[in-house]
Amino acid sequence: MKTLKNTALTIIGIAAFYSCSSSDKEAEANISPVSVEIYSPAQATQEGFYLSGEVTAKQTANISTRMMGYVNKIYVKPGDKVSTGQLLVSISSDDILAKKAQVQAMITEAEAAAKNSKRDLERFTILHAQNSVSDKELENVTLQNTSMDAKVQMARQQMNEVNAMLAYTNIRAPFSGVITQKMMDEGSMANPGMPILAIEQSGELQIIASVPENYIPFVKVGDIAKIEIKSLDVTIDGRVSELSPSAFRTGGQYAMKLAIETKDKENIRSGMYVNILIPNETEESITSKIMLDKSSIVYRDQLTGVYVIDDQSQANLRWVRLGKNIGDQVEVLSGLSQNDKIVSKSESKLYNGVKVSVNK
Repeated sequence: MKTLKNTALTIIGIAAFYSCSSSDKEAEANISPVSVEIYSPAQATQEGFYLSGEVTAKQTANISTRMMGYVNKIYVKPGDKVSTGQLLVSISSDDILAKKAQVQAMITEAEAAAKNSKRDLERFTILHAQNSVSDKELENVTLQNTSMDAKVQMARQQMNEVNAMLAYTNIRAPFSGVITQKMMDEGSMANPGMPILAIEQSGELQIIASVPENYIPFVKVGDIAKIEIKSLDVTIDGRVSELSPSAFRTGGQYAMKLAIETKDKENIRSGMYVNILIPNETEESITSKIMLDKSSIVYRDQLTGVYVIDDQSQANLRWVRLGKNIGDQVEVLSGLSQNDKIVSKSESKLYNGVKVSVNK
């Protein structure tokens, strides 16, 4: 009886298993394939080489003073737009004002002495004509008058020096631009050469980069380059405006500047990093690259991948390693071949193994 009972349980289990398997297969068969659009990766031949660069203002300046003193007032803050000659910083100048008063007194004294010596000279000239004084006496008076005139000039030059020193206590903008940094606060002690503010010329931007010595033969002033700004996801044109003729003390790196058009400067900020494509052909720069549309990329944490359609019309997520962006496409370093079928659009969410139907 026990044997018959076990046999019956086994038969029931097998029947239930086949029933479930049959139900799963029917359910899977009833799932409609996901409609997708596909494309094959483009294979682009890229001539040229890449460099890294940075956006900078065409003209920058660190505002400092030649005078030591306390900062009385800072009239601007980072982000403020200023015009040429606008007052930026004032520094305590009581000691210089006291010296100015002293020099002014010296000028008054010297001018009075010079006026008196001039009158003496006029009188002695008349007396000499009347033979009332000797040639030596007239010569002495003449030299005395010359000495007094020189002291007046010396005192006035001292006043010019004091005024020049006072100019460094009221610091003004050297050109129109934007304040980018504030290195001191009011009440701080300003020292000669120590920066107080930083200013950049507004609206005038350029790209700076370094060219390795092995690429120097393939770059010249006037070349047009492609500039990719990753933070803005844009690519603009630039023109090589300067190229240093020397790499002395720069480790074989030649300084290069690129000018960009005014129409391309919207939203671009100083300090942004860029990739620069110099399209000139070198002996090693002609390479074939697989290019992928950015819109088909799937992001999973720090990983990037795309859905690839296999021979069974199933979608599978394949991880890829990406390189440089070029317009709306990105270079694939590994993970894909030119013959792969990449999903560009799907009518619903994809997952590994899902059946798909390709829109014609």
